[in-house]
Amino acid sequence: MLVPMRAILETAEKYRYGHAAFNMNSVGQIEAAVRVHELLRSGAILQGAEASNAFMGGEMDFMHGSAEKKRAGAKNIGDAVKKFGENSCVPIALHLDHGKSLETVKACIDGGYTGVMIDGSSLPYEDNVELTREVVKYAHPYGVTVEAELGVLAGVEDHVFSTTSTYTNPAQAIDFFKKTKCDALAISYGTMHGANKGKNTVIRREIAIAIKECMMHEGIDGFLVSHGSSTVPQEYVQQINQMGGQLENAYGIEVAQLVDVAKCGINKINVDTDIRLACTRNVMELFRDHPQLKDSPAIGSLYQDMIANPRNFDPRNYVGSIMDAIMYGKIGHEHIKLIDECMQNGAMEAIAPLLVQFGSYRKSHLIEAVTLEQMADRYKKEGI
Repeated sequence: MLVPMRAILETAEKYRYGHAAFNMNSVGQIEAAVRVHELLRSGAILQGAEASNAFMGGEMDFMHGSAEKKRAGAKNIGDAVKKFGENSCVPIALHLDHGKSLETVKACIDGGYTGVMIDGSSLPYEDNVELTREVVKYAHPYGVTVEAELGVLAGVEDHVFSTTSTYTNPAQAIDFFKKTKCDALAISYGTMHGANKGKNTVIRREIAIAIKECMMHEGIDGFLVSHGSSTVPQEYVQQINQMGGQLENAYGIEVAQLVDVAKCGINKINVDTDIRLACTRNVMELFRDHPQLKDSPAIGSLYQDMIANPRNFDPRNYVGSIMDAIMYGKIGHEHIKLIDECMQNGAMEAIAPLLVQFGSYRKSHLIEAVTLEQMADRYKKEGI
């Protein structure tokens, strides 16, 4: 069933584990993600970023997608999650990642999202507070969970660009929670967006500990989120490069560090790059093992688009010729089915280990099966 993201985070907080949240960029990935969460009896947080929404709305220049494309994509993602997850045996939340405006938030809620993130971290502090509070006032009457961000992560991922990090001030985080009434807060404490986090990156766990201790002291019932937390498995990078890729300085966050900070108060851990790498590795292997597919009328152009930029591992940059399959799950040709299977298998391979390592597997029964309407009533009674 579909639940507000808050229900999943409450269980992660109670049982002290980090719940992984995965970004989705195709109907096949969504189907696979639901399936692997069901297999491991884990609640699921599936995410669509602004750029993902534009892409799933059919915009190939997804970094500059129109509001119309983003709205269409949000609906397509929402429809797919409902199709595969509405009657699922595990609780599932669909969450907006890095929303930049109230208009985007509204489009996602209309599309069926049960959680939204508003990212005002690049704004002056008071402007960030004002924007987040505006989103909370809009979303909570629908029972929708609101995540915000304080502090700036370095790196590049979709609409997030920064060359340096600004660590989150624990005292300011407390003030932010009090003023905005947001449910969850993404903090900057050493992680980075994208695949180029640098070798041996070290998380400043003391920042998460300090914020959580202050939250408990002040009686703040909220959650902390770790962005830029992909693990970037080195075997994926090596396998891609062995087949002609040119990925450089591609390193992620050690799993052990993420497991550790989950015990220190981090409740949600965002992962995106791992899935992109696994899917691209699979597609490259498909063409390596079946070279005749390079001339396929159905997927030959996909192969050419993929090899055109050996430094890029994001499938969104080479699947433009099969968008009916990506956006709607309409396969139409046996060769396109092979690509879809690569995407599905890549998603499952990247997701499954983290559900076990972070600790959410076999805990789906512990998550409250609350509806959006019930959560809206709870917010109303609590005055938020």
